[in-house]
Amino acid sequence: MNGQELVSSSPRHPRIASDANHFVLTFENNRFASELFGQFDQNLKLLEERLHIDARARGNSVVITGDVVTTNQARRTLDYLYEKLQKGGSVERSDVEGAIRMAVAADDQLSLPTMEKKAKLTMAQISTRKKTIIARTPTQDAYMRALERNELVFGVGPAGTGKTYLAVAQAAQLLERGAVEKIILTRPAVEAGERLGFLPGDLKEKVDPYLRPLYDALYDMIPGDKVERAITAGVIEIAPLAFMRGRTLSNAAIILDEAQNTTSMQMKMFLTRLGENSRMMITGDPSQIDLPRGVKSGLVEALHLLTEVEGISIVRFKDADVVRHPLVGRIVRAYDATYTAREEDAIK
Repeated sequence: MNGQELVSSSPRHPRIASDANHFVLTFENNRFASELFGQFDQNLKLLEERLHIDARARGNSVVITGDVVTTNQARRTLDYLYEKLQKGGSVERSDVEGAIRMAVAADDQLSLPTMEKKAKLTMAQISTRKKTIIARTPTQDAYMRALERNELVFGVGPAGTGKTYLAVAQAAQLLERGAVEKIILTRPAVEAGERLGFLPGDLKEKVDPYLRPLYDALYDMIPGDKVERAITAGVIEIAPLAFMRGRTLSNAAIILDEAQNTTSMQMKMFLTRLGENSRMMITGDPSQIDLPRGVKSGLVEALHLLTEVEGISIVRFKDADVVRHPLVGRIVRAYDATYTAREEDAIK
């Protein structure tokens, strides 16, 4: 663009002056610009670190220098985050991380239907009355869109990728829309055996510790008092997997968490519970199987058998999709490298 200034036809977007490796973005709203750059320009520093560019704030403008690809990625990131602020949202470090991932994906993963090269970022969203969740990685984006359009979705991969959290969010959204009449949350209660008898208390007290992650996600999506009323009324049902046997689950959003710890028979039993007007979401991490030696994981088997079945979507998360502390991603990579080396040694 050789240094010519380009002014957006809409006042919602920043004015841009640029050359081959240089962008100057000017944001009209000084307060939003300040929030966008972050305290002590920490968001710009994150851009520099992730994209290997130079980003320097000058009042309500930012000067971005680097190669053509990465400066465009930085521009798309800032443009998206600025619009988020204009719509009443906030910009946290995790939002910046997510926007950067998606901007890079616009160039690196053009096969994704939601990505358009050099276009504005488009991220999938799940909205409930309490919270709106925006995809932070390309895989989350694909997963959220799969949850919206498919009746049966597998989300598999390491901890910290948001697979269970997003499934619960989708279930809450479907309930609020009136698309389903209830939410059913389940998981193998004690590894694969579901042996609850040795625990103190009634059934709810025995089961709750194993289902706590599902409770936590629910309370994030739905006000606490409504969650309690819904549980009491049976609109939200939380139970161990063994209690699904013999049922047909209709008009419901059904989530099976920690599915890697199901046996083959348990997985088949669960999958065949799907009834009319229901959505089934299955999450798990095949690298974290707690089954006794020699017992085949129902999740691993299902992923092999159902790959080509129409109406089923399988979304695989990787360590790059971890959205917790950056250290979590590095820990996952270290363990995966060790397991891979062991498997190769075993083959030799």
